[in-house]
Order: sequence, then structure tokens, then C-alpha cells
Amino acid sequence: MMKLYDDVIKEIFSLLQPYFSQRMEVSRRHSWKDAGKEHMILRNDMAYELGGGNLPALGSMMITMEESLVPEDEVLLYGKDLGEISADSVYARIALVRVKKDSLGEGNDLYQEIRRLEYVKYHLFPEGYMMRISAAGEREMVRIGRKALRKGLGFFQIGNMFLEAYHRNPRTEAVKLIFITDPKFPYQELETQMKKGEQITKAIDHILKDLAMDCNVCSLKQICDEVEGMKELHFGTVRK
Repeated sequence: MMKLYDDVIKEIFSLLQPYFSQRMEVSRRHSWKDAGKEHMILRNDMAYELGGGNLPALGSMMITMEESLVPEDEVLLYGKDLGEISADSVYARIALVRVKKDSLGEGNDLYQEIRRLEYVKYHLFPEGYMMRISAAGEREMVRIGRKALRKGLGFFQIGNMFLEAYHRNPRTEAVKLIFITDPKFPYQELETQMKKGEQITKAIDHILKDLAMDCNVCSLKQICDEVEGMKELHFGTVRK
């Protein structure tokens, strides 16, 4: 069983360990409206932005098959909830998705399934919660609407909407969803781990597209050397 992202997940847990977290209730009855499509929140209508300006604005999804890392559905908040924030804030969202063992397939199926789970964020539209995702800039900002806050929008509703969306994929067994708004958190160190996770995904795609590559000159060689399961994937693919 490949453990492609497991070491990165453990490093993220190490970063989180010194900080206090609030565990939100997990419920399918979150009763918050999904707008069903992209909707604009104009600056005049917004309360603030998570990750606005030059503040940290991080988002990442990683998969695992290890039950000890993601034993059950969970929504954790490190820092203030949406109703307690009054100005632009630092922000990070991490989704750790445990999938059924040996359910992702091989080759291109593996890469496509990873991306399919990652792209859940592009198909979720909570009313009053406008995600502004820049893949090129590797930023995930969120604009929060004033009306939504008055109606009681918080990470409880957002977290459970994400859980529901991830579980639409039949391979998903459990999801640990982590939101961070604590200004004291080491976002730069977290960003380093998130970028490593994205490099792993890119390396999987690279392996599948160029089976005859020379590992000695590959820009992703360090990732392949460090990540458990990557060489297994590479050479297993080449043998086929």
C-alpha cells in the first residue's frame, strides 16, 4: 500500500500539536444553503476576507489509506470562528481524505482520482462564502458576506458542507478537515509542507507521462527519493 503523502501529513500534525483546537460537531444537518453556482460577494457586501491582502491564504488536500491518521470524520478549528473575526485574517484549510485501501487504481487513474478529490473545492458554493482560488499563486482566499454572518455562518456549516462533498466520492472513508485562523501559527512552515504535497502529485503525473525519463536529471528526483511509495510507483509503471 503506497503512503505517498503520509510523511507530509505527519509533519503537518507536528506543526499543529502545540496549538489549541476546537472540535466542531459533525452533522449532515448543517442547514446552510449551497448557492449551486459561483456567486459574487462585492466589497460593499463583505465583512472581511480570509487571507486578504498579503496575509497567508493556504489550501491543500492530501490523501491517505492509513486509518490512524484519519480515523473518522472530523472538523477542527485552530483560532477564531467566522463570527468572532472582524477584519481581514490569516487563513489555512487542510483536507486530509482517507480512501479505501487499493481503491484508487494505478497509472492515470491514480492521478485523476487524486485531482478529482482535490477539485471538490471548485464545486462547493456556500451562500455568503466566496472562495477565491489562485492555482498559479497557490492561494486560497475567502470573502465572507455580512448577511451570512448575521445569519450565523461559521466553520461548523462550512466544514460539514465540505465533508458531505468529499463523501460523494465512493472511495472516501473519512475526512479530517482543518481550518486555521490563529495569527500565531507558523504559516510559512505549513506552506512548505503543502508545496511538498503538491510536488508529490506533480511527480505522480510526471512519472506517468514520461516512463523513459532519466531520474538523474529529473527536477523531481528529490521528491521521489524522499517519499515512500514513489519509487514503487515509478518502477512498477516502467515494468508495465
